[in-house]
Amino acid sequence: MRIIVLHGKERFLIEERTRDFIAQLDEHFGGVEVFSFDGETVQPAMVLDELRSYGLMQKHKLVVLDNADVFLAGGGRGASEEDEDDGSEAKSTRRPLMERYAENPVADATLLMRAATWRKGKLDKLILQRGAIIPLELMDNSSAMRWCIDRSTNQHGIAIERDAAQLLVERLGPELQHLDTELGKLAAMAGVKRSITRELVAESVGLSREEKAWEIQGALATGSAAAMLRKLRELLDVSRQDEVPIAWAICDFLRKVHTSSELLVRGLPPRAVMGQAKLWGNTAEPILQLAGRLRPRIAAAMLKDAIDTDMRNKSGSGDPQRNLETLVVRIADTISRR
Repeated sequence: MRIIVLHGKERFLIEERTRDFIAQLDEHFGGVEVFSFDGETVQPAMVLDELRSYGLMQKHKLVVLDNADVFLAGGGRGASEEDEDDGSEAKSTRRPLMERYAENPVADATLLMRAATWRKGKLDKLILQRGAIIPLELMDNSSAMRWCIDRSTNQHGIAIERDAAQLLVERLGPELQHLDTELGKLAAMAGVKRSITRELVAESVGLSREEKAWEIQGALATGSAAAMLRKLRELLDVSRQDEVPIAWAICDFLRKVHTSSELLVRGLPPRAVMGQAKLWGNTAEPILQLAGRLRPRIAAAMLKDAIDTDMRNKSGSGDPQRNLETLVVRIADTISRR
């Protein structure tokens, strides 16, 4: 293969595939020289000259072109005037140049183009005649969890329990570089233990952004406007949380209050209410106590207010942060009067 394209958002897999590819070339040709260029700054002549010139060590040559999507579009910093023009790929002269090279690539060099995105075109057909185009996108959570299980055993020498891998992905997301770094830390912390447990992940890996937003429920359970506003500012200003998951957490809290209030009015015992309303954790008892103080229609009005606030935020009506501040103050005021 004379031309390879690795493209996608999963940088970890791109780097891993590159290492594997270098090893294959080294084994096949008995040695390989690697030359790297940044597509944002390099000129086409430099890349093509390196591909076509003989190496001093007479080894097979691998030319790695990073940011190949930017390169083909005309380059970034340092692009020539005729290439850059107005920055549009339509006016770039680079794609035709690379198409001509792909029609007749040299035998003693391989071009590896790496990019975050890839625009299909005539170049693809030419590349596929002499090489490969391999997409490496981010995994979904389920695939990333399976990857963690295999990676922990094969690379870090320790098993990770399935629910531990699931929690790790929930907290960090599916980006493999972050996951692999954390797996290395967890493996070291686990020491001689047989596996990485969910408990170890829970203790050692910070809350995800989505989980962090749910901390607002603890403040709501206090009934204190000061506590609610303080936690809200912490989430928005310090943790840089998005308003959407915070609003959702508030709606969920009030939905549980309303459901619990309805069930208590019907005469269900507290334990049964907790089960049906799905109350658990530190907020279970405060929600139950609050539901006992609020009539269902009041709880329903609070829930509707929260849902309306969420809708206003999503539609761009008013300042989202100010909308949430006003909402929690109204919630605190309603609770204090009951």
